[in-house]
Amino acid sequence: MGIHGLFKLMSDNAATAITTREFKNLVGRKVAIDASMSLYQFLIAVRQGDGQQLTDSSGETTSHLVGMFYRTLRIVENGIKPVYVFDGKPPDLKGGELAKRLEQREKAQKAAEELKETGTAEQISKFERRTVKVTRQQNDESKRLLKLMGIPYIEAPGEAEAQCAALARAKKVYAAASEDMDTLTFGAPVVLRYLTAVESKGIPITEITLDTVLRSLELDQDQFIDLCILLGCDYCESIRGVGPVTAFKLIKEYKSLEKIIEHIKSNPKSKYKVPEDWPYEAARELFKHPDVQEASKLEIKWTQPDVEGLVDFLVKEKGFSEARVRKGAEKLTKENTGAMQGRLEDFFKIKSAPQSGKDLKSANKRKKAAEDAKKSNKRVKVTRKK
Repeated sequence: MGIHGLFKLMSDNAATAITTREFKNLVGRKVAIDASMSLYQFLIAVRQGDGQQLTDSSGETTSHLVGMFYRTLRIVENGIKPVYVFDGKPPDLKGGELAKRLEQREKAQKAAEELKETGTAEQISKFERRTVKVTRQQNDESKRLLKLMGIPYIEAPGEAEAQCAALARAKKVYAAASEDMDTLTFGAPVVLRYLTAVESKGIPITEITLDTVLRSLELDQDQFIDLCILLGCDYCESIRGVGPVTAFKLIKEYKSLEKIIEHIKSNPKSKYKVPEDWPYEAARELFKHPDVQEASKLEIKWTQPDVEGLVDFLVKEKGFSEARVRKGAEKLTKENTGAMQGRLEDFFKIKSAPQSGKDLKSANKRKKAAEDAKKSNKRVKVTRKK
C-alpha cells in the first residue's frame, strides 16, 4: 500500500522532484528492484485473453515466471543491471494491515464465486485480480529463475523496499525501483516507479529524487517521516479527519507528531481524533531503523546464464517455448559478455513533471527575450576603426 496520497501531494508541492524517464536514460545504471511488488504486478497483469492467469500443463500458475523472465530481459537489454530484493518477515506493526488485506481478498473471492453464476468474464476477472497473493512457491520459483538467468537477488530480513533503500543509500545501486511510496520514507535517494510495469499502455518510468522532495516541501527527513505517518502507512492508522492537505499544513506548522498531538488534545473542540494507543513512535523507529542487511557488506554479482538449466526449468517443467527461451538466454549472454555502454544521460533530454502556470509563463518570457536578443545581434554590425 505504501503512503496514502503522497505522490499527489508531491506532484502538487514538489513537482520538480518528479521526472519521466525512458530506458535509454538509465543505461549503465544498477537498480535494486522490489521483487515482491514486481511479482504481484505480474500476477495481476500477465493474463490470457479471457482474463485468467497463465498456467502450465498441470494447472500451476506461470504468470509470475513469464513476467519475471521477459521483463527482466527487457531491462537487461536496455543496459540496466537489476538486482531483485525479496520480502522477509513483515514487522509486527504490519499485522493489522495484513489482516485487512486478507479480509479484502476473502470478500473479493466470495464476490467472484457468486458472479460465476450470473456475471460476465470481465466482472469475474475484476474480482479475481483482487484475490491475488504471491505464494511462497511463486517466490521460490522466481528466485530459481533469476539464479539461472545470472541475475542477483537478495533476501531481505524485513521489508523489501527498506532493503532497496539501504542499497541505494550505500551507493550499491543508483536507485530503488518500487511502486510503494514508503521506499522514499525509508530514505531511498532515488526511487523509480513503473520500471517493471508490463501493461502495454506506454507508461513512462517515473523518477523521484528525495533531496528535491525535501527541499521543495521545506522539510527534513525526520519531518518527512512524520508527514508520511500522518498521511497513513502500513504500520499504524492515521489521525481521523486528517487528509493530505491538512497533514502537510500541520507538519509545516508544528514540525513533529508530538506537537501536533499536543495541539489537538489541548483543543477540546478539535474535529480531529488521535487514535487510542497510537503507535506512531514505533512506526517512526521502523522507518528510521528498519530490519535490513548491512548494504556495504553485500556482494552483488551478475553472472552468465545457465542456458540448459533455463531450458530444463522453463521449457520442460513449465511449458515455455524453447525457441523463445534460448533466444532470451542468448540476449542475456550477449549483454553480460559485452562491456556496458557508457552513460547516455547527457545526450538525451529528460521530460520534467508539469510546471505551474506561473513557472511556464516566466520560462516563456525568458525564451522570448533570448530570441529577441539573438535577432537584434544579427541586425547590428560592429565595425572597428583601422
